[in-house]
Amino acid sequence: MRTRSGRGAARERAVGGTDRTATGRYAAPGTLLGRWLVRGKDGRLTAYARTDAGLLRWTEIRPGGPDWTGPDVFPVANLTDLWVTQGADTYVHFLGRREVRQGDGPPAVDVVHAIQYQSGRPVTEWRSLGNPHKEREKAARLGIPAAAVSSSGIVHVFVRNAGGGLMLRRELPGGKWGPWTDLQGSLVQDPPAVVAHSSGHVEAMAGGQDLIMRWVQDQPDGEFRRALNIPVAVTRGTAAVLETAPDRATYYWTDPATGGIVAHRPGSWLIPLGGAPAGAPVAVLRAVLDGYDCTVLAHRDAEGQILLAVCGTEQEQSGLWWSPAGDRGVGAPALEIDAYGRVVLAVIGEDGGLHIARQTDEGGLAMAPSVRV
Repeated sequence: MRTRSGRGAARERAVGGTDRTATGRYAAPGTLLGRWLVRGKDGRLTAYARTDAGLLRWTEIRPGGPDWTGPDVFPVANLTDLWVTQGADTYVHFLGRREVRQGDGPPAVDVVHAIQYQSGRPVTEWRSLGNPHKEREKAARLGIPAAAVSSSGIVHVFVRNAGGGLMLRRELPGGKWGPWTDLQGSLVQDPPAVVAHSSGHVEAMAGGQDLIMRWVQDQPDGEFRRALNIPVAVTRGTAAVLETAPDRATYYWTDPATGGIVAHRPGSWLIPLGGAPAGAPVAVLRAVLDGYDCTVLAHRDAEGQILLAVCGTEQEQSGLWWSPAGDRGVGAPALEIDAYGRVVLAVIGEDGGLHIARQTDEGGLAMAPSVRV
């Protein structure tokens, strides 16, 4: 199934050396990690990005758009990386890596967490989840946090430790946080790809030295165990994952040998998908198109162009075609379903603004021209 995309109009350009455009609006130099476009319980979409000032947020005024508010700015100091995820309860969770310089020596590094409970509402205060290392030099080498929220609402935070293994910290019933747990592993690439299955199981995957490591649960919210390694290499920072059947994940990453995207379900063969991504994860989404369960994919290529593709879910081997979406962007694009069941593509443009394209009423995946909101 081919995609057909519109081309957006020319955009304002960001002023160099600042996080504001010539019009005074905040500009985002890049995207967040994880799911940075989400749909709230009220059906409204929210998009998030970063500037030097902190967290940016755009919110639909009414479900299905087209009008948005924002960007609203939530000051956040000293974050080097920020991951966003959403639970089945629609709460949005932010996990950041905070690095504070304190004179000579390595910086003080910890993981911080905040929540947005409803669309358009304030973000809670940032709470420190600490660092699994007590020694300051090791603590400074902590990786980038990634997170998933199980169907029971338990937040699972994964992060590479100073020795190259994977650490886990998660909430306990009642909202308290348990201790850091060493899941082991070797030469873990960060951030890992994580998925919360509809059954309540959480799964994590990380590339290593010419192999893929996976951690799975036998019971929802249970203990994690190592699954069999997969002997293939992953380009650092490109892994993404999507639940494509009950308790079955499909992983996507960039193949370092070919530079193209591949899909893989544990126990099956690698499936080349083509494309020429620019070192960021591909955005993946399940959507019903023309009555069929489909997977929509989007990525940014080395020249900044955004491309879209679609295939039947778990039918990547039947082929797909990458089509220009008509936008150029920075960071990874994002995909979501709006209140009317339409596929929405979000891009942080080269102008630092949020650009939104929506599916039209035509067959297949036909996208209207994007609009800066």
